[in-house]
Amino acid sequence: MSQIKFTILTPEKVVFEAEVYQATLPVEGGEVTILPEHIPYIGALKAGELVLRQKAGGEEMSLATSGGFLEFHDNVLVILADTAERAEEIDLARAEEARQRAEKLKETSTQMSDEEYARTAAILEKELARVRVARKHHSRRGISLDTDR
Repeated sequence: MSQIKFTILTPEKVVFEAEVYQATLPVEGGEVTILPEHIPYIGALKAGELVLRQKAGGEEMSLATSGGFLEFHDNVLVILADTAERAEEIDLARAEEARQRAEKLKETSTQMSDEEYARTAAILEKELARVRVARKHHSRRGISLDTDR
């Protein structure tokens, strides 16, 4: 069975590198699932959940990303992400606090320039993705979702 050589990098580090069977990615305009022998593809990654399977029908691995670019050709998938975190690395309580701060900041949008508003909306989108991915990971593992510590 063919595999995809998968790498996701941020400006700071290589977040994850492995052979995978399937990658489902949040892209501008929706989602794309890449399987071995997929046609070449270049796209813009948006904030959301990236889901990997290392074998057909295998367990899913999730990462939260805040955007970037991807390129696939010859069974090699490289993602250059602004930020990316594996689900198990996300502190749900901290992600929820960051999301709440971004929402409060966005509520004051009447005093913001277009640039400040766009930056705040991007932060909010990133934090919402982190919270969704962390909640999904915790619920799969049977970990309490109580963030009132």
